[in-house]
Amino acid sequence: MKIKKGDTVKVLSGNDKGKTGEVLEVIPKTQKVIVKGINIRKKHVKPRKQGEEGGIIPVECAIHSSKVNAVCPKCGKASRIGYVIEKEEKIRICKKCGAKLK
Repeated sequence: MKIKKGDTVKVLSGNDKGKTGEVLEVIPKTQKVIVKGINIRKKHVKPRKQGEEGGIIPVECAIHSSKVNAVCPKCGKASRIGYVIEKEEKIRICKKCGAKLK
């Protein structure tokens, strides 16, 4: 997967189309990512321990990685990610402006 934990991404489709957020978790097995503030669902939680409160908690759910694009820190636009090999090291680059991504 070309998207990594900590990247800023923009959502391309779905209910949260156009929103941006930081990637909290990457799930390579299912090609999904969890983005902060995106795809929020309500989870009903029971109190498990004495004194713990139950209730309805908003939780970020996974979204398919094909529905998000990385935002380039240089040009500020959502673009695809490419790779360049420099000194036996694979570096991610922005396809629009060619800037190196962290």
